[in-house]
Amino acid sequence: MNQLTPELLDGQGPLLLVPDVVLLPEGPAHGFAVVVADGCFRAVGQVEELKRTHPHLDAVPLPGCLLMPGFVDAHHHLTQSFGSALAFGEPSEIFRRVWVPLEGALDEESAYVAAKLAALEALRGGFTTVTDAGTRAHLDVDVVACAARDAGIRCVLGLVCNDADTNDADNNNADNKNASVLDAAEKHLARYEGDHLVHPSLAISIPEAATAATLERTARLAAEAGAVVQIHLNEHLAGVERSLVRHGLRPLEYLNSIGALGPQLLAAHATLLTPHELTLLADTGTAVSYNPVASAWKGNAVAPATAMAERGIRFGLGTDGTRGDGFRLADAAEFAQRLVYGLATGDSSCGAGWTWLEHAAAGGADAVGLAGRTGTVAEGKAADFLLVDVTNPELALSWDLPWELVRRGNRDQITAVFVAGRMRMWRGWPTDWDGPALVQQAVHLARAAVDAAPITRVHSTSVAARKRSIGQ
Repeated sequence: MNQLTPELLDGQGPLLLVPDVVLLPEGPAHGFAVVVADGCFRAVGQVEELKRTHPHLDAVPLPGCLLMPGFVDAHHHLTQSFGSALAFGEPSEIFRRVWVPLEGALDEESAYVAAKLAALEALRGGFTTVTDAGTRAHLDVDVVACAARDAGIRCVLGLVCNDADTNDADNNNADNKNASVLDAAEKHLARYEGDHLVHPSLAISIPEAATAATLERTARLAAEAGAVVQIHLNEHLAGVERSLVRHGLRPLEYLNSIGALGPQLLAAHATLLTPHELTLLADTGTAVSYNPVASAWKGNAVAPATAMAERGIRFGLGTDGTRGDGFRLADAAEFAQRLVYGLATGDSSCGAGWTWLEHAAAGGADAVGLAGRTGTVAEGKAADFLLVDVTNPELALSWDLPWELVRRGNRDQITAVFVAGRMRMWRGWPTDWDGPALVQQAVHLARAAVDAAPITRVHSTSVAARKRSIGQ
């Protein structure tokens, strides 16, 4: 591509970066540059203007590069990385049979390595922020925080606040748990206040996993702290039906009835929405994590994201731990809308390329409570960005760069990943720690964890299924 080297970009002082193109909130801009200092974009503007106003800085030309915001993963489970491939071919509500048992089998070392492995994959795929929906491993959640910091990724870190037995229709045993759960929630929100990379969040696995009092109180605590509460919501038919039986309301309607909807709520998945529920989301300012790959792999439906965009509903894009490639996620987001909604209505645009890039970065940052911190290349925002090679065969012949990034972009085109102004990845590997060694450590620990976990899979391996199909 060019003679760019990591040494040119990995200095400790301010940098004046001059790429071929900068992806600004209003679109791709040629002839622009950025000044990066103290972890932030200190200036964004025309090249000559920034050279004039920053004469003490030597411009670093970045020929053949696009400088764009890093992707924001609005929904992840970092400590589930050892079992990502266990989801293939499985029916819905896999958390009951795979994820809870797997996370329960993790010790401190394996949980740390699993979380750091997930962070490595995310960084390789251009994610500069991941939103962890809370681990169910029996350990201090700070293990996950340390893994994220050591990997160099920004992390919205959830603390699970479940206080109800989902098998107990009357929640008879919940009262004693409520006070301790709320106390832990308050401490978690205070623990990471002012942290450079870790931003605290609260999490409830599904609405039925918490009492009404805890659902309402965690919403209030998060709103007061400027944080979010993450809840898997309206994801599976079984969950919707249980809520109807128990409350006479669908899960989202139930949360609205107890005052738990609002800008502080991040609803993961939200695939099964009625028109009335879309109105509730719009009216309350509740945010959604649209997880298209998870819908394809293990869901019941695809969230109506184009309808959300049209109605001004806040949403980001999430991987749900499926695969960590931001460009492929944006492509899946558009493609799922096209297959499920666009083809049936003759909508050949399905939001166009810009919609999906915007919600993969700025929209995601807003959804996870970091709108003021990251998600755009703008003065004062954290310098969380990517340098993308636009000289490759897929992107060089550019007619509409946002569409091309969505349809033809992939992580192999990412030259460098920066988080808080520091280069964290160069051509797919960390710059200040041993990525391949971590992968080898994960291979060893993952086998032990999966063997020890009481995992129940419905689907056999592909090899076994093939043998059955040919009568072997």
